[in-house]
Amino acid sequence: MIKEYSHEPFTDFSIEKNYQEMEQALEHIKSYLGKKHSLLIDGKNVETDEEITSINPANKEEVVGYVSKASKEHAEDAMKAAHYAFESWRLWEAEARAELLFRAAAITRRRKKELTALLIKEGGKPWKEADADIAEGIDFMEYYGREMIRLKDGAPVKSRDGEKNKYIYTSMGVTVVIPPWNFAFAIMVGTTVAPIVTGNTVVLKPASNTPVIARAFIDILQEAGIPKGVVNFCPGSGSEVGDYLVDHPLTHLISFTGSREVGTRIYNRASQVREGQKWLKRSIIEMGGKDTVVVDKSADLEAAAEEIFISAFGFAGQKCSAGSRAVIHEDVYDSVVERVVKIAETKKVGDPVDGRTYMGPVIDQSSFDKITDYIEIGKEEGRLVYGGKSDDSKGFFIDPTIFADVDPKARIMQEEIFGPVLSFSKGKDFKELIEIANNTEYGLTGAVFSNNREHLEYAKGHFHVGNLYFNRNCTGAIVGYHPFGGFNMSGTDSKAGGPDYLPLHMLPKTISEML
Repeated sequence: MIKEYSHEPFTDFSIEKNYQEMEQALEHIKSYLGKKHSLLIDGKNVETDEEITSINPANKEEVVGYVSKASKEHAEDAMKAAHYAFESWRLWEAEARAELLFRAAAITRRRKKELTALLIKEGGKPWKEADADIAEGIDFMEYYGREMIRLKDGAPVKSRDGEKNKYIYTSMGVTVVIPPWNFAFAIMVGTTVAPIVTGNTVVLKPASNTPVIARAFIDILQEAGIPKGVVNFCPGSGSEVGDYLVDHPLTHLISFTGSREVGTRIYNRASQVREGQKWLKRSIIEMGGKDTVVVDKSADLEAAAEEIFISAFGFAGQKCSAGSRAVIHEDVYDSVVERVVKIAETKKVGDPVDGRTYMGPVIDQSSFDKITDYIEIGKEEGRLVYGGKSDDSKGFFIDPTIFADVDPKARIMQEEIFGPVLSFSKGKDFKELIEIANNTEYGLTGAVFSNNREHLEYAKGHFHVGNLYFNRNCTGAIVGYHPFGGFNMSGTDSKAGGPDYLPLHMLPKTISEML
């Protein structure tokens, strides 16, 4: 009997033993840095002349690793290997595939601090955020393994006299997985193991900013016993390798998490039927957000301010769920803005190797330039009340930046910045607050702070987001507890970590037999 799922606990670094072990892991991981990492195609390591150089965003001089870069030819080999492996993998019993995930989760758990240290270096994540990222990856493996066992016999349907009917789920085929860099372990793991446990095979094209942590997970899958060809590791250019994999006639399913621009492009390309293609491709597309924290005048203002700050500046605002907008009732507006600024003044920004750091760097030069450009736009659109400073001399550091008195239709209130920039607007009543919260093209997450039950009930029906939180921050969805995905231009609302997710990777099949 499989035990009931419960999520992986986060590490408490206030305990001296845990703190020391993390420092030791960071020291140990130095021996891992600067190494070369190969592709994995059909169970074989493949080295290439061209490489992706992964750097530490907190220290541009430090190379995390050199990862072989796939070409179209490598992508073709990976597709063929995955297509061939599918014929045997799909026939494995669901319990056996799930057990493989449980073994991988156990290996990851044993190596958790080492992987956390690697993620601190490659992703620029502070300790707490990196630890939670690894924990979420473990959660995905545990949860999806148990979900597959639950779904293995299908769903109940009615039978008639003289007739027996069954409704089962069957595997689809080759899945192209394109995960993001911001949850370089968690989302990469979740989007890889969901197709695997449902009997599909995978070609994984990791984010070019964070390929080393992805390769470390491939090694874990191999240690757990994954058969050759079931997962293939193909880092490469999005315009070359990514497009080739999306367009390929053997691709049956595409799982993408990233920007609106790339997501809509993939969705469009996937809809086109290519020569030799025998099915309509299915797409799981999760994109961006411009998420709002709403505070009415009945709210606990201290709690609201603390959660606004966490929502906006956790991992330097580089989350699709980040609460980059705060919409406050005019009667308590000044008080909330003042409280959030005071919190910002207490937080340390710097190299996340230091366990005292609250906020580390943004991921790369391109992100740094984009965010600092938006800060300049913000100075024209609102009143800068905190931050605005940046420094890319050693790493890509930007201070938490807060703008007040911003028009709800201003660019910094409408466009996803994906960085540590928070904008405040005000409204005269709760209805207007919700109208402002809904006025973007996105619909991913949102939070409401209120002690007015009528307002909370109103928000349930009128705040149009996939994940709505009351009296807490709008980030930090936990697998199995807060199935995650959004409306509108936030994606297909596929609800990762929820009970509807695995069936998206399978084909329902009705079998009817006359007796």
